[in-house]
Amino acid sequence: MSGEEQMQHSILAVSGEKKIFTLIRRSLQNNCVMSFESADNAAGARRSILERYYTLVVINCPLADESGVELAIDTANQCSASILLIVPGDVYTATLERVTDYGILVIDKPFPVYRLGHAMRFLSAHQSRLKKLEQKVESLKDKMQEIRVVDKAKFLLVEREHMTEDEAHRYIGKQAMNHGVSRLRIAQQILDDEQT
Repeated sequence: MSGEEQMQHSILAVSGEKKIFTLIRRSLQNNCVMSFESADNAAGARRSILERYYTLVVINCPLADESGVELAIDTANQCSASILLIVPGDVYTATLERVTDYGILVIDKPFPVYRLGHAMRFLSAHQSRLKKLEQKVESLKDKMQEIRVVDKAKFLLVEREHMTEDEAHRYIGKQAMNHGVSRLRIAQQILDDEQT
């Protein structure tokens, strides 16, 4: 993510082993971490996920009250957090097979520290891409709303002022330019004036 503004993450780490929390914190640059919370079991993690939004969830399996795989799948179904599942080597292949279709990243332990760093960077990049896509979707929604309102106003001008569609289009654009406001605002004023 060099050259770009880095996204700030809210992280939930779930593990019965406390030392993993330090490794996770170290694996991301400090300016990337907005908040870091931890839970030592699945029940506590589920409560936290219900209470707030996380961008990254790291689950170190097994947990005291379940394997952790179910928690990862439930989390993937509930929210758009990027999820890292850390599992013992002997269940890696079976776990990978079970969770891959949910978009959950899996690494096996024991692992070298750099692998956790790579996984966290991958999840961070994944979240940045998701955020950009969400922004594009919102922008498209706003644009569609603007088109709907402008089209209604044009239809009203065609009907009320006997303009052609092109004349109504130019009229709205000219008014927006003359007043230094958006076409949406002019269209909304036209519609509001009709209702009064």
